[in-house]
Amino acid sequence: MTHRLDEIDRRIVHALMQDARNTSAPMIAEGLNVSAGTVRNRIERLEDAGVIQGYTATIDFEQAGGRLTSLYMCTVPAADRERLALAARSIPGVTNVRVLMAGRRDLQVVAVGNDTQDLREIARSLSELDIRIEDEELVQTEIRSPYASFSPDDVAEPSRATNLVTLGDGTDVFEVVVAADAPAASTTLGEARESGVLPDRVVLISIERDGAVVQPTDETRIRADDVVTLIPRDVPEAAALRAFLTPAGSE
Repeated sequence: MTHRLDEIDRRIVHALMQDARNTSAPMIAEGLNVSAGTVRNRIERLEDAGVIQGYTATIDFEQAGGRLTSLYMCTVPAADRERLALAARSIPGVTNVRVLMAGRRDLQVVAVGNDTQDLREIARSLSELDIRIEDEELVQTEIRSPYASFSPDDVAEPSRATNLVTLGDGTDVFEVVVAADAPAASTTLGEARESGVLPDRVVLISIERDGAVVQPTDETRIRADDVVTLIPRDVPEAAALRAFLTPAGSE
């Protein structure tokens, strides 16, 4: 089962892909206008869901003692891909194994050795596992970058609202970060409804605040930077969200 990412999740993943070591939750939170606790909570959820699978160092093995990095492009029986990938990973010197959805060259193995003799030993170990090596190349440079589709919009300021999911009956669920100058900021939900700022038909599912999830009631006071999840029902999107966004013409 896949994990649906909203705009906040995507921005967090992009920041971590860009530089996980030097990027803290408060730094990410500042760019998203949410609390550091919310970012930490989101990261934990992404880790639990298997979206974020770990944090690794990128090593230049040539600089680390002049070691050689080799890429082996291999073919394995389709039914044995996963098993042979795990077996290949256990070979000393192997640092990365990638399984491809292909008929040939469906297994890529990256390995590091002190010299060509080490790389030949690794190739022999792969062959003994019934892995057929189709080609072998020395790796000169590997360039990494974060996934561009998860990056912040560099042209326009984000709206702070995102369509989180569409249910089977066509109902849209939205997630919105409450602006500091939003009409509902610092008021209770009951007050927002009584004043007409928040239409009665709008259903609030949850409020994420400082890394915790609050179940909203009429007595719940809305705070700036809260992450509100709501269903507009029969209310137009703009009318459902206006309680939590900067008023038009105030930006």
